[in-house]
Amino acid sequence: MNPEDRLIAIETKIAHQEDLVESLNQTIYSQQKKIDQLEDLFSALVRRIKESGGADRQPSSENERPPHY
Repeated sequence: MNPEDRLIAIETKIAHQEDLVESLNQTIYSQQKKIDQLEDLFSALVRRIKESGGADRQPSSENERPPHY
């Protein structure tokens, strides 16, 4: 393989690697956006549970089993 062909092969590999790195960066960016959305949703749900009394509330009588169970 002559030096010019080697140089072309190396440049081609570098171009493919740059495309792959950009694709991976986009994937990571998208995943981080989704994680941020899920964290916001989780925080909102935690606030909502705390505001409604959460686990401290007594179960309603309709959810309790009758004494004979």
